[in-house]
Amino acid sequence: MKSKQVLKDMTPYQPGKQIEEVKETYGLNKIVKLASNENPFGHSPEVTNYFSRYQSSFNLYPDGYTGELRHVLADRLKVSEDQLIFGSGTDEIVQIITRAFLYPGVNTVMATPTFPQYKHNALVEGAQVKEVPTVNGYHNLSAILEAIDQRTSVIWLCSPNNPTGCLIPRNHLYDFLDQCPKDVLIVLDEAYLEYVDSTFQPGILQYLQQYDNVIVLRTFSKAYGLAGLRIGYGIANSGLISDLDVVRGPFNTSTIAQKAAITALEDEAFLNDTVTRNQAIKRSFEAFLDSIGWNYYDSHTNFLLISMPISGEQTFQYLLEHGFIVRAGEGLGVPDTVRITIGSETDMQELQRVLYQLNTAITEGTWS
Repeated sequence: MKSKQVLKDMTPYQPGKQIEEVKETYGLNKIVKLASNENPFGHSPEVTNYFSRYQSSFNLYPDGYTGELRHVLADRLKVSEDQLIFGSGTDEIVQIITRAFLYPGVNTVMATPTFPQYKHNALVEGAQVKEVPTVNGYHNLSAILEAIDQRTSVIWLCSPNNPTGCLIPRNHLYDFLDQCPKDVLIVLDEAYLEYVDSTFQPGILQYLQQYDNVIVLRTFSKAYGLAGLRIGYGIANSGLISDLDVVRGPFNTSTIAQKAAITALEDEAFLNDTVTRNQAIKRSFEAFLDSIGWNYYDSHTNFLLISMPISGEQTFQYLLEHGFIVRAGEGLGVPDTVRITIGSETDMQELQRVLYQLNTAITEGTWS
């Protein structure tokens, strides 16, 4: 079988531990999953109400143009309908971009650590990957500019960054865009934008005509709580979207996902409640971490990347045995850290109790 040679040196994406698996392994009755940055408050109740009345027609293909959602979202974002592309989560749009713009002989530049699917898909397409280390979790934009050469095709900016949570400051972002070559595609991944205070949001959409080499990625998986339905979107100039649509599969988002996204958009009260509660719980959790002397990265998201006095893998295992699934930083390119999603008020209080016990054991030398 003559598959791409690079595949032999790569591994498939490894999803986090699943709840039922952990329950069975450790004999636990309750598991709290804080590993995938999902919305602990679920999704808009209007989505549930809609589908309680929905008459299924699963024998029919979905709308390949995503017309109704396209119309609603374009009106909400104040962009033209032909400036939008939809995918099975932003994961698929990342894949579409790499398929369209990356190939042997070109390179792509990204931060490290950052969302791993940029690198994964770039390598599959045979492109050279240039990684620029972050500084205290922030993109080193000047170093990224220095890494660009005549063969650079795509630059990835994840803001807020996953896994660090750090946001590129607005003035730094626009300085970077002004200096970047116009023939290089810049992907600005804003998967966590809804969690960013409006005073810090870059407001990039109103300048897309000026920066026609920029595509902005957003998703319904995080704050909107529709991760299980897999729907995300990209916004760019119509010519770029047209090129990407050539690569996109004809029926790549389901009817259910499209309808749910429309309903979720209309329930602004749920979104506002999600963001407000996340901010309050995160502040409380940060105060707890301060009280035990643990450092964490500056996060504008619904998660924190925390520096640990022991390895991230050890912390992961300890929390797993106590009913919490988190992500060890070793697998994210940040050793001796854990990434913890901000959960509900009750779950985070219990997590703090478990972490306090861990810190006490480490401090007193009884940890093993």
